[in-house]
Amino acid sequence: MRILLETPEFYAIDKPAGVPTIPDRLGSASVHDQFEAELAQKLWIVHRLDREVTGVLLFARTAAAHRALSLAFERGQAHKTYHAWTGGPEPAARQFRWQDKLLRGKKRAYAHPAGKDAITLAEFAGPAPQPGLWQWQLQPLTGRNHQLRVHLASRGWPIAGDQLYGSPVPWRQGEIALRAVTLQLDAAVLGRAIAIEAGPIEIFS
Repeated sequence: MRILLETPEFYAIDKPAGVPTIPDRLGSASVHDQFEAELAQKLWIVHRLDREVTGVLLFARTAAAHRALSLAFERGQAHKTYHAWTGGPEPAARQFRWQDKLLRGKKRAYAHPAGKDAITLAEFAGPAPQPGLWQWQLQPLTGRNHQLRVHLASRGWPIAGDQLYGSPVPWRQGEIALRAVTLQLDAAVLGRAIAIEAGPIEIFS
């Protein structure tokens, strides 16, 4: 497991694809369990990334840090940026603000009046390094299940490799072209501003 940043309060790792953050209903080995075993110490789960998604993931090292970091996500003091590569037509604009009410189903999330607010700021960044795809920068202002995947796919730009949401584009096994590239914590969270970077999506060949 590649460690991006180690502090007295948390570890930030680069989550690999194909592994859930926590144990799932299928009993799959999780990133949390594997990393705890590797370090031989207890870790607290702060937030999650989908099984198919890579990038910055935090685990708290103490109960106090877990409380502080969890509150930061609830209060909007933790700012995540994702990069995605998608298919679909070329967008007619560069800046978007997408807002839906999303409901979580057994496998997919979908827009529904009974759902919870899901808000994403999206910036179209032109052609991706991978030929035939577009690249996006995404900032979720809420943390709903599959939020970014639904927001892109429902507007005609499914993420490469995301067959669950209709993408016909092949990608690496167990992975989609969605990556949590940065996470920033406000100074109020732990007494100092923190920025963590995981690096860009890699070209699929």
